[in-house]
Amino acid sequence: MSKVEAGRYTATIEGDFVVFIIGARVNKLRKVRKWMPVAKAMGPMVKELYEHPESGFLGARTMVAGRTVNLIQYWRSVEDLQAFAKNPSGLHFPAWRAFNDKVGSSGDVGVYHETYKVASHDYETIYANMPVMGLGAARGADHRKIGASSETAAARLRVDR
Repeated sequence: MSKVEAGRYTATIEGDFVVFIIGARVNKLRKVRKWMPVAKAMGPMVKELYEHPESGFLGARTMVAGRTVNLIQYWRSVEDLQAFAKNPSGLHFPAWRAFNDKVGSSGDVGVYHETYKVASHDYETIYANMPVMGLGAARGADHRKIGASSETAAARLRVDR
């Protein structure tokens, strides 16, 4: 388990960035041959991204909820994210092709993603008695104790300026 940072913290990152949420859901438990390749593909893809900081990938967090695995990823830009997704020599592109060939629209396994472009300073974060996580754990992020100038969500969002 990661070390808990006692107290209240916030995180910022310089410039615009992208939050990409991607997930897979096992819809038919008995169809192991359909969902196991999807499950096995995720880890190596994330490992590949961490090994290539030049890709624009900033970090990820994996969460499991019932039959669904979700990854929240942070990227420098939509262009970087799309370059990774479409790279024929990377791990994602062949895995996506294999998914479409073997699962397609059968309904055995579901996948989804959501992409959010976040403008510089148009977000706020708070982590109270938590390990460094989320945006705070992304490459290049500034994870710091909350001070007088960042005490409230409004202050962190700079809505009063």
